[in-house]
Amino acid sequence: MTVSLEVRDNVGTVRLDRPPMNALDVAVQDRLRELAEEATRRDDVRAVILYGGEKVFAAGADIKEMQAMDHTAMVLRSKGLQDAFTAVARIPKPVVAAVTGYALGGGCELALCADFRIAADDARFGQPEILLGLIPGAGGTQRLARLIGPSRAKDLIFTGRMVKAEEALTLGLVDRVVPAAEVYEQAHAWAAKLAKGPALALRAAKEAVDAGLETDLDTGLTIERNWFSGLFATEDRERGMRSFVEEGPGKATFG
Repeated sequence: MTVSLEVRDNVGTVRLDRPPMNALDVAVQDRLRELAEEATRRDDVRAVILYGGEKVFAAGADIKEMQAMDHTAMVLRSKGLQDAFTAVARIPKPVVAAVTGYALGGGCELALCADFRIAADDARFGQPEILLGLIPGAGGTQRLARLIGPSRAKDLIFTGRMVKAEEALTLGLVDRVVPAAEVYEQAHAWAAKLAKGPALALRAAKEAVDAGLETDLDTGLTIERNWFSGLFATEDRERGMRSFVEEGPGKATFG
């Protein structure tokens, strides 16, 4: 199995396993979409980790497979490619990318689909598609610019250069840099903590932020207001406020 979903402590790990570099061929892309949809549906999955193993996250698309495609073939395939990554980005639960080794091309684009990125101190990031006479096609031109700003995104996309973990941290491309041996452990700790939180409120927070980024401020505030008001109908809101009043802040437990 090139991609698997394993669940422990309500944390689902979507694991890429296509040695040696976890190249993202069509089969991997389609499997990512299937597992993202499964993680979305499953009540026992309350947070998700994207992980490529101890040595590499994903070094990009399968270039040999792509080389064999003509224009017509890619017109037919490109939406499936984007749909796979969009399915990951739209998992309505906290998602963290645990990045070791290379996250290049589609690998970098996959990491961009997460809410939070923890990188090994020897990790490398980049969008090298320009060196193939292409541009990113799995969301890189859009998600990268939204995350780090258009000028910084254009620098990486126009040059195709790789950046080390510390520069990626400075750019805002990753959120934390840790020793390589601790990447998965820290990602699991982050995910497990959020997995104990109020699932509906976390979903509302994620969808309000993500949807708000795609629109104007007034519309974004309406999205926020609707989610905020709607949460007053939930058991988690009742439990959280009751605990605050009776026990003080930060002591509520959620089912």
